[in-house]
This record gives sequence, structure tokens and C-alpha cells, in this order.
Amino acid sequence: MPLAATWLMMASEGPLLAAVIARLPEPKFNLAAYGVAFAFAILVESPVIMMMSASTALVEDATSFRRLRNFTYSLNAVITGVMLLLLLPPLFNLVLESLIGLPHDVARLTHRALIIMLPWPAAIGYRRFYQGLLIRGGKTRLVAYGTIIRFSVMASVSLALFHVASLPGAYLAAVALSSGVCVEALAARLMARRTVRELIATQSDGRASRDALDYGSITRFYIPLAMTSVLGLAVHPMVTFFMGGARFAIESLAVLPVVNSLSFIFRAMGLSYQEVAIALLGKNHEHAKEIGRFAIGLGLASSLGLALIGFTPFARVWFETISGLSPDLAAFAIIPTRILAPLPALSVFLSYQRAILVQGRYTRPITVATGIEVAGIAIVLMTLIHGPANMVGVTAAAIAFVAGRLADNAVLAPPCARALKASRRALERIRGSEQPDQ
Repeated sequence: MPLAATWLMMASEGPLLAAVIARLPEPKFNLAAYGVAFAFAILVESPVIMMMSASTALVEDATSFRRLRNFTYSLNAVITGVMLLLLLPPLFNLVLESLIGLPHDVARLTHRALIIMLPWPAAIGYRRFYQGLLIRGGKTRLVAYGTIIRFSVMASVSLALFHVASLPGAYLAAVALSSGVCVEALAARLMARRTVRELIATQSDGRASRDALDYGSITRFYIPLAMTSVLGLAVHPMVTFFMGGARFAIESLAVLPVVNSLSFIFRAMGLSYQEVAIALLGKNHEHAKEIGRFAIGLGLASSLGLALIGFTPFARVWFETISGLSPDLAAFAIIPTRILAPLPALSVFLSYQRAILVQGRYTRPITVATGIEVAGIAIVLMTLIHGPANMVGVTAAAIAFVAGRLADNAVLAPPCARALKASRRALERIRGSEQPDQ
């Protein structure tokens, strides 16, 4: 529950910021710029997204702590450098205006918002590393406390700037997001002090087993996870690229972050479940059945929640009254929301599948499946936007998201079944060796 609350609070940031932007001047352009800036910031940070899973699964003693910490800091430096390169005007203009085709006003707002968000990627990597340590130590409540701090700072900054400053909405959102995540990173480090002291006092037992951790094994373990995040989060800029050439492009770009934010509230339950499952499955997946049964109930409840909004009059209340969209923009949001209703359940199932493979330190299939998901999304988008259907961009994006996720789930099913079968055999051998001689 604390981890679910953490993700729900993070999921609430998008709707809150979108609602603030929608009440400021030029909401259509600023919502579009905020959505594009957020998509690119997420893409740059994508290599560190799985650091929470890595520290949950790998850190066991002083040596593994120090090595994974150094690995994290190095990765943070690299992604910050990539962000700086992207912000160089010649490269930025080439990507955003020439390739994606954003209108100049939207591109200008996006560029300055990304400058404000420069600290974002490294702060995410830093705090996810230490939050993974807290999860491994069973201190999930502290992770939730950190997110409360982040959300409070973000909300306070956004509301304060709304009342006392005349910033464009995209800049306001960037300042609020950067402030919140930097404060949360510091809070995570402070709350993990005791856990770090305990790890430093725990020396490796010298086992020459699969648990031995050096920089080579960290790299082999983490690169597939990092590629998974990069591929998965590349979807958002890719979708932006396709929607730039779709019918009602500006409306679709403006509505997509609002629809995604609502969907993310319910998908957050699945995202939070990955670290839970990694921590509780057991080294030989001995608790896989219990974790799986809980995943089924959680997935059904999450999708039902999104459907109750999308298929009832509350959709208008959410998009017009709460999110602050005009009736015209709200009309673009309702159909994609209905299409996305199965996505939360598919996300829970995906987290369960990934947890099985991460706990077994077999991460390569996760990357392959994510690549197939991204390719599927691209193919469906291209077909629906540029084919005979000539579909509205945001509606095509919703269909593509669901189709891609179904493909991801299907590809991961066989390796998960093999991993569980191997674990059952290992458990049988262990139990057999523990039987007394007759």
C-alpha cells in the first residue's frame, strides 16, 4: 500500500499541473509544450528508471552497495550530458522543428521548459537508487513519505507561481516538477541513512555464486533493463512525432498529456507492483502463486476504475471541471480514455512478468518484448494516421498503446513460464536435499 500510494501521488502530479496550465493564458500551446517537454525529459531519464528494481534485487552488502552506487552516479552524469546536448539550439531545432514538425511557438516553449528541467534526470536516478534500498529493507512507508514531500513541494510551487508570477504554463510546470523531484531525492538519501549504515556494516560472505557482484555483472544485468526503459519511454516522443502529422495535431498534442495523466493514475498500481513482486517473490519464486493471484485482483480493479470514468458522465466532470479543458478539447479526450481502459490491467500483469524475470536475473527477454511493443505502437500509429483511416492523432495513439502492451505481455509469457518451471525444479531439489535419510 505505501508503494501504491507513492505511485498514485506521482500520478496525481500530471492532472494537477495540467489543470493549472489550462487556467493560464494560451492553454493549448502551453499544454502541448508541457507534454512534449515532459516526454523528452522522461526519455532522457529512461536509463535510470529501473535503478529502483536494480537496487532492490542486487544490493545485499557493503560491496554491492558501493559498486551499484558508483554505477548509478556514473549513469547520472552520462544522462545529464545527453540532456545538455539535446538543449543545444542547432540539435534541438533539428529534432523538434525539422523532424517532429512542432510549430515554432510550441518548440520555443518546450526548449525553455527543458532547460528548467535539466536537474530532473540525475535527481530521478539518485532517489530511485536509495528508494530501492528502502524497499529491500522493508521500509516502503519511508518511500511514501518521500513522495508526499515531493508532491507537497510540487503543488506548493505550482500554486504559488500561479498566483504571484506571470510565467507561461509550460515554464511553471517545469519549475514545479524540478523542485519537487530534487527535494525528494534529498529526502530519500536522508531517510536511507540507517539502511546504508547497516549495509556498510554487512560484509560479503565471499560466495562464488550467482550473487557475486562486480561492475561487469552489474552492467550485464542492468543494460537490458536500461534498454527496456529507453525503448518504452521512447514511445512518447515517437507518438509526438506521429501526431505532428495527424488530423487535429495541436488538439491531440494538448489533450494527450491530460489523457495520459488520468490513465497513469490507474496504471500506477501496476507500476508500483513490480518492486513489490521482486521483493516478495523469493529467490526461487516460491511465492509466485500468491503474488500472481493478487496481481489479477489488482489489475481488474485498476481497469474498472478507469472504465468508470471513461464510460460515465464523470468523464466530462474530470476533463472540463477538474482538468479545466474547454468543451471542445474535452471532446477529444473521452474516446481515447475509453480505449485505454484495459491498459491498467495489462500493466499490472506486465509488472508481474518482469518481476519474475528480474528476480531470476534473466532480463534480456524484457528488452526484446519492449522492443516489440514499441515497434507495434509505431506500426499501428503509422497505419491509423497515414492510412485510409486518417484517424485523429490522440485516438490512434490510444489504440496503439493497448495493442503494443498486448504484444509485450504475449512475448514475455513463454520466458516467464520457463523461469517458473526452473524455479520449481530448484525448490524440489532443495526440499529433497533437506529430507532425512531413510
